[in-house]
Amino acid sequence: MRILLIEDEPALGQAVREHVAATGHAVDHVLRLDDAWAALRGVDYGLILLDLHLPDGRGLDLLKRLRSAGDKRPVIILTARDQIRDRIEGLNAGADDYLVKPFDLDELTARVGSVIRRASGDAAPIILIDAFGLEIDKAGRDIKRDGRRVDLTGREWAVLDRLLSRRNRIVTKEQIEESLYPFGAEIESNAIEVHISRLRKKLGRELIETVRGVGYRLNDA
Repeated sequence: MRILLIEDEPALGQAVREHVAATGHAVDHVLRLDDAWAALRGVDYGLILLDLHLPDGRGLDLLKRLRSAGDKRPVIILTARDQIRDRIEGLNAGADDYLVKPFDLDELTARVGSVIRRASGDAAPIILIDAFGLEIDKAGRDIKRDGRRVDLTGREWAVLDRLLSRRNRIVTKEQIEESLYPFGAEIESNAIEVHISRLRKKLGRELIETVRGVGYRLNDA
């Protein structure tokens, strides 16, 4: 998934970006609201990590504008303000979750996963694909094939997750790339093909179908 991080503390922003990216998500980091609006106009982000106090305004105003425009993408607030009234204001403005600094980075990634699952309507994250003997635990990032655990890299998980979100429907190569790589990343021309090939070897060659000239489709039957 492509995530937008709006955080004006460079060191914290880098730590968050690297930690979340290690789980397979693409993370774009901006320090100001005007840069955030520019990014939002150009990319269909799946989730926003939002600091409330930024050099050129309040993160809460961005959240309110998004919600008033009918934008329902999930938002997690990251802030040093720990008063109950601040949390209530953020949640009432439409935030999906709220983390007070300093926070544990592993807790943040867990919250990110939980919010994404709720937003996609996937509250029960266990997926069974009987035709291939697969049991996929999206929350625990655990996958078994015929009862045996299969280890995936962060990028492989991200590709699989993107395909799982549109089971039996085509996902283009560009859509997969957008969910994996942030602005400025160098993408090898065959990177997606390599990830798909590795997933097929680990999970079953017929699980992922190539739709020539269009993209890929995960078949669950």
